[in-house]
Amino acid sequence: MTFSERILQANDQFNADQWELPQGIRALNPFEGEQAHLVREINRSFYQKFYHDSEPRKLILGINPGRLGAGATGVPFTDTKNMEEYCGISSGPLKSHEPSSVFMYKMIEAYGGAETFYQDVFIHSVCPLGFVKSKPNGNEVNYNYYDDKELQSSVLPYITEWLKELSTWPIDTRRVYCLGSGKNLKFLKSWNLEHKVFGDIVPLDHPRYVIQYKARSIDAYIDKYLKSLSAS
Repeated sequence: MTFSERILQANDQFNADQWELPQGIRALNPFEGEQAHLVREINRSFYQKFYHDSEPRKLILGINPGRLGAGATGVPFTDTKNMEEYCGISSGPLKSHEPSSVFMYKMIEAYGGAETFYQDVFIHSVCPLGFVKSKPNGNEVNYNYYDDKELQSSVLPYITEWLKELSTWPIDTRRVYCLGSGKNLKFLKSWNLEHKVFGDIVPLDHPRYVIQYKARSIDAYIDKYLKSLSAS
């Protein structure tokens, strides 16, 4: 199977119906619901364009998809604006803007552009589906798998299944990059200590952190990414 066939098949199989989530928390599955057909079309175009081969790639693991990035396009850290501008793929009537995507595509451009970057790197998340939590006023906000011990415990079997599945793909498992040097890194290292799937786990500053708190130093953080990803 090509890389694109693997990820598209995995996307078809993501199903949170069996996940017993804490009250007030629901899973985000962009491949279900009213706009699923649009997301699937964008997703298929992206992966067939950049991953229609079986060449090995470096793996970057985020936390879990957010509403405005992968939650809108099905592609991690890629909102509809950057999907169109940098990947050349129309998002049709779907419109989203995610701050993390701003940093990621500045870094990708510095790397050599989307085609060069995606030939070398595959980005996904420790938990393949994201979450939102309902606030008292009825609004929903992004939620991470580790923000609630009960949630983390509930999704742990699916995280394990997903990460082990990923390790069977054309992935360089000797060195994996983890977005975030806090709870995501702590969880992934602990999980890997038990399951022994990956070699070195290298932390990278999370794009949201850079955009929100270190925007004036964005070029320095891009350089850190490039140096880390170029290491053998």
